[in-house]
Amino acid sequence: MTDETTTKRQQHRQLTAFQKNILYVLAEESRYGLAIKRALEDYYGEEVNHGRLYPNLDDLIQKGYVEKRELDKRTNEYGLTDDGLDAVIDDLAWALDKFVTDDERRATARKLLDETIDAEQMVEQYQKVATDGGEE
Repeated sequence: MTDETTTKRQQHRQLTAFQKNILYVLAEESRYGLAIKRALEDYYGEEVNHGRLYPNLDDLIQKGYVEKRELDKRTNEYGLTDDGLDAVIDDLAWALDKFVTDDERRATARKLLDETIDAEQMVEQYQKVATDGGEE
């Protein structure tokens, strides 16, 4: 592992749980601010105020995990950068490494993954985007 990789890993492991949850929301798809807010409210089961969300988004942008694009004069869209995706993957790998300690837990993790996403469909979607930009 290079020094740069180690430094990046150390940096994203210092993110708050709230910031990591923002990255998880954006890992699904790019979203505008209100859509991120709603997804987080669904997760937390309570209101997420703007004064909490936007400073954290700005911090993630500054750190290079999220990029912001202007959709129109009033709306910005936020998406993960490659570093943001790397942070999500590292976080998942660390959690699984700590959770999967025996065959029963391995089966639980596999079942959860199978219920959450159809991996074959995800690969096909990725390949389509990679080859033709997702155009029909």
